[in-house]
Amino acid sequence: MKIALIAHDKKKKDMVHFVAAYKPIFAKHELYATGTTGGLIIENTGLSVHRFQSGPLGGDQEIGALIAKNKMDMVIFFRDPLTAQPHEPDISALIRLCDVYNIPLATNMGTAEILVHGLQRGDLNWRTIIHERQQKETPGAQ
Repeated sequence: MKIALIAHDKKKKDMVHFVAAYKPIFAKHELYATGTTGGLIIENTGLSVHRFQSGPLGGDQEIGALIAKNKMDMVIFFRDPLTAQPHEPDISALIRLCDVYNIPLATNMGTAEILVHGLQRGDLNWRTIIHERQQKETPGAQ
């Protein structure tokens, strides 16, 4: 599964701790992250993470583009609801895309924990079926 990891500044430490706590599960999947968050995860866990730009510089939109192409399977986005974000429209667009394309989305640690346990149990294997169906409908698609 392809998992996007995003965290606002005040939530980055929480994201690093969360990924470290579930490192054995995350190690089995492809990880993607916005710039600084990805760097901190790599530095603190040693996991391989594909890094995009930071959120305000377009990283949220880069992840959104993958969602729109059905090339992202889950998004864990630790948002800071108490701090105004200058790129709030990009954040709203990302969340909307998750809803449009039925991408599991956690915006806090409680929901993220449920998704990670579901991932471990195989509850999200329906995403694999969608990818297989998409490949049959679009020969040559990946």
